[in-house]
Amino acid sequence: MKVKHSRFSVGVILFALAMLPTMAQERAAQIREKLLNRNLHSVIVVSHRADWRNFPENSLEAIESAIRMGVDVVELDLQRTKDGKLILMHDSKLDRTTTGKGKVSDWTLDSIKTLRLKNGCNIKTIHKVPTLEEALLAAKGKIMINLDKADRYFDQVYELLQKTGTTEQIIMKGSKPAKEVKARFGKYLDEVIYMPIVNLDKEDAKRQIDVFVEDMRPAAFELLFVKDSNPLPRMLADSLKGESLIWYNTLWDTMAGGHDDDMSLASPDEGYGYLIDVLGCRIIQTDRPAYLLDYLRKRGLHD
Repeated sequence: MKVKHSRFSVGVILFALAMLPTMAQERAAQIREKLLNRNLHSVIVVSHRADWRNFPENSLEAIESAIRMGVDVVELDLQRTKDGKLILMHDSKLDRTTTGKGKVSDWTLDSIKTLRLKNGCNIKTIHKVPTLEEALLAAKGKIMINLDKADRYFDQVYELLQKTGTTEQIIMKGSKPAKEVKARFGKYLDEVIYMPIVNLDKEDAKRQIDVFVEDMRPAAFELLFVKDSNPLPRMLADSLKGESLIWYNTLWDTMAGGHDDDMSLASPDEGYGYLIDVLGCRIIQTDRPAYLLDYLRKRGLHD
């Protein structure tokens, strides 16, 4: 049996295909709006060092895999080379994640580009160390980026953000007081999102949060606590509602009272679910993004 296609249907299909790149590039803006609007109806997924379980950490391929997976934010780390170039690298030394040895700051970019990245099993791969500029272009419009260790040279970072048109895709975090944040980074904060990190086990934690809410009303707080016996996480679930989103890390047990990725593998409701339902968390940084996304989608908390 022959199937006839009308000009209209073919035109619709061609238009939809043409729009796919544009739709992908709009996704970062949609995630940014969720952050700025303090959206409580879904959970934002942050992939730690991108998709490092399937590709080397902080690699372009790990970023692209996270994008395909549907991750909302990739967390990336920065170091600077001997000749002043910014690259993606967590450690200050090359030894653990590349085929090179020694400090990043003792190597020029050209030399680092001759190296190969290692995967999570310490095996050499075909992949190379990316520059920050390469990573920004790969992620442009498609995903938000949490730049770690970026505050050390943020003027240089911002030049690259402007050059690549990615200034509104960046989340920068830190544990500096609100007054210092405004003094050092205030000129960037109309575009770049700043997220304070607060250790809830410290005596002045509540005061730190109150000052930030009053002075800056940040879109989100990254909160840390070791045990559920700390009463602050439950209190903040109520007091920050509508003010700032709450970000918890599930990378290991001492970051969120034991409700980490490992607990979530055994019981996602006791791990991720507890953070969401009891502690008001709406941003989770994980080392298991595919697993977390599957859980959230089953609950209607992620597209």
